[in-house]
Amino acid sequence: YLPEAAHPYWVLAPHAKIDFAAPAGPNPEVDEGSLQAYLNDEGSQKFLKDETVKSKLANAKKLTEVNVKDYDAIFYVGGHGPVIDLANDPENAKLASQFYQSGKIVSAVCHAPAALVGAVDADGKSIVAGKKFTGFSNVE
Repeated sequence: YLPEAAHPYWVLAPHAKIDFAAPAGPNPEVDEGSLQAYLNDEGSQKFLKDETVKSKLANAKKLTEVNVKDYDAIFYVGGHGPVIDLANDPENAKLASQFYQSGKIVSAVCHAPAALVGAVDADGKSIVAGKKFTGFSNVE
């Protein structure tokens, strides 16, 4: 979902190395509805036109290519993509688990906490078990 990638990108990019990753790798789809809904959103439009962002998206890694040791955190962008593509993806569950078990930041916005349902700690227990966290439901 466009602004859920764009807005955090502009906050984090000056301070951290950012790469994109998706199950299929390069050029992950952007929700068409968000493209239309945020035509007048400056941060989103800047994101779509930025040459660095375009290059990062064109060179997005497959989830299987992400090395946890190369990053301080993982951030899941919201929208229905994480619900549909990541919630039941074993490679995603493995990746999120590796970040968590390495003591790194595992974060998600809006619908994206769905991407964490398969992530487990070193004992095989869900990383969200017994924790309070926020998300965005379809009802909302």
